[in-house]
Amino acid sequence: MNATWEPHEKHGQLTMKSDLPDSVFAFPKERKEPLTDAEHVRNAVARFDQVIGVTDEERALAFANIEQAANYYGVDLSETSWRQLGVHP
Repeated sequence: MNATWEPHEKHGQLTMKSDLPDSVFAFPKERKEPLTDAEHVRNAVARFDQVIGVTDEERALAFANIEQAANYYGVDLSETSWRQLGVHP
């Protein structure tokens, strides 16, 4: 699965989620789990199994996006597959 994540470095005050492009979200179609810095990457990993109403293909894309963002921000991931991130509801 090819990641769609791209870094977003908007200068100035960012106050609304709607200001972010789809490319910064782990789940771009749903605009869930923004990956704008290392803290958000760790948060996306922790909450991955809480995202409902998505397909396995969307989870695979989200994990690829998380991996790419983690690499960019220097976050160590021990998981190698989205299936290691818990059982989704």
